[in-house]
Amino acid sequence: MRSRGSQNRLSGDSFGSRVSALMLAMIATMATVYVAGRLWQDAESRAYFIEELEKRTGQGQSAVSVDDTLKVTACREQQKKLSVLEMELAAARQEGFVPKRLPGNHGKHPTKKELLVVGVMTTFGRKKNQEAIRKAWMPTGTPMRKLVDKKGIIVRFVIGRSANRGDSLDKEIETESSLTNDFIILDNQVEAPEEKANKIKSFFIYAVSNWDAEFYAKVNDDVYVNLDALGGVLTSHLDKPRVYIGCMKSGQVFSEPTHKWHEPDWWKFGDGKSYFRHASGEVYVISKALVQFISINRFILRTYAHDDVSIGSWFIGLDVEHLDETKFCCSSRWSPGAICAAV
Repeated sequence: MRSRGSQNRLSGDSFGSRVSALMLAMIATMATVYVAGRLWQDAESRAYFIEELEKRTGQGQSAVSVDDTLKVTACREQQKKLSVLEMELAAARQEGFVPKRLPGNHGKHPTKKELLVVGVMTTFGRKKNQEAIRKAWMPTGTPMRKLVDKKGIIVRFVIGRSANRGDSLDKEIETESSLTNDFIILDNQVEAPEEKANKIKSFFIYAVSNWDAEFYAKVNDDVYVNLDALGGVLTSHLDKPRVYIGCMKSGQVFSEPTHKWHEPDWWKFGDGKSYFRHASGEVYVISKALVQFISINRFILRTYAHDDVSIGSWFIGLDVEHLDETKFCCSSRWSPGAICAAV
């Protein structure tokens, strides 16, 4: 009896095992079918999406979402801002807004601060003007060094490079400069009429990098200057940190393309078509802080058709004292107390 009961139990267990195995096999088969079906559906979906993408691409439509586009645009803007800040920081380190010694000092003694650096804007083919200025008011050789030592005034002709760099024009200026030692040759500035404002900007950047002075002046090469009178005027303004001195003027903005003084950006000056107040271009002086401002912001300062308007525009939004000095108004004849005369 016990043996038969044991056999029945064994038979029952075997039957249960076979049923369990069968159920597991059925479940595995169903799972396989389900997974295969999902994979087939995914494959169909991918094929559909690829087909749609190719259609959109062929039609010139972007496959990137609006959100993704905005993210990319914002990232690019941040990169641009970072690049600008890096350039401004590098310029600030170079141009005096952080501690710096000027070239040639080597950290031995404090560099002497001069009163004035004068840049006489000249160009190719103006040798007669240059010689006339040397004879009239711009000393050379030993007298030039004495002018620096006794009065703290540095005077140099300023010129850019020929558009055909290294041609006879460049070589002629290089030869003359080696003999007279009174030229600033701006290597990265093309000498051209339409580049006047950029040339003046380049001069200020060069000057503040090489000389520590209270003031910096721009003069045309058809103007005679009384350096003693100029030095006297500037000495009275040493207490002003940001000053822009000149013969202040305004004037009509000409929108006609055929006009001699045409201003392409005439519409920016309003319906009245009148320039803001600015110093006449024959001669003007700005303090060191303003030259440093120009140097640091060199990449973003806008220029206009006329160099004197361009310079004046850079100071419109700044806390700058504009000094309308009649002694800077150059007439064709010397007048009592004047610092300049136009030729």
